[in-house]
Amino acid sequence: MIVLGVDIGGSGIKGALVDTDKGELVSERIRIETPQPATPKAVAKTLKDLISKFDYHGPVGCGFPATVHHGVAFTAANIDKTWINTPAEKLFTETTGNDCYVLNDADAAGIAEIKFGAGRDVPGVVMMITIGTGLGSAIFINGQLFPNTELGHLILNDDIAEHYCSDSARQRHDLSWKKWGKRFNKYLHRLEFLFNPDLIILGGGASKSFEKFSEKIDVRTRVVTATTLNTAGIIGAAMHAADSMKAGLKPNLEAVEEAEKEDGE
Repeated sequence: MIVLGVDIGGSGIKGALVDTDKGELVSERIRIETPQPATPKAVAKTLKDLISKFDYHGPVGCGFPATVHHGVAFTAANIDKTWINTPAEKLFTETTGNDCYVLNDADAAGIAEIKFGAGRDVPGVVMMITIGTGLGSAIFINGQLFPNTELGHLILNDDIAEHYCSDSARQRHDLSWKKWGKRFNKYLHRLEFLFNPDLIILGGGASKSFEKFSEKIDVRTRVVTATTLNTAGIIGAAMHAADSMKAGLKPNLEAVEEAEKEDGE
């Protein structure tokens, strides 16, 4: 099945057509800058602009940087606060005219890695950690997703973990990869203590530099980098839309009372 997958981030909105049976991009990847401020209406309009570049009229899978429950965004750690309690599937579907299926962005990346990447056929508990502006997380138990884990918000060294050891924290504090690697290693030890995973997969921009900090990682759990790299979120989002369609599910077009407001109110 060919489905448009979109990865919505704090700095860029990226999309491509995906063969969901093979886990492969079948078009070029197009990126548009995320509008600032990234309010619901502004992001929805940008998504519509992105879809138009593909001349595409089918279902759309959207990875989104928030906890998403039944199509509604309930957090906004790295995106405009007006997203809290916004019915994202309703907004995107009505704005674009396409059926839009929305899920947490780290969950989307994890779905791709479990089906086609480093987590394929791995039994037990597999964790996907995306390292970027924040720290995204996804947990799979024998291949089944436990959705909307926000493990980047664990407390670590009297701080929120993603404020301490995300890639943006590395840049903000001008840390070398090895010094940052020590911080990130503490985070992995915390995850290992809490969840005892069988495999940890690293994704996001910083994962491409794994060899620069891998010597600082000493958890007993096997740690690998994602094989789908920067396309994981797009592929996983498309797979989520395809699976939802196959299950006969439609986007949630119900509003929530708190979301019936103008941006910025």
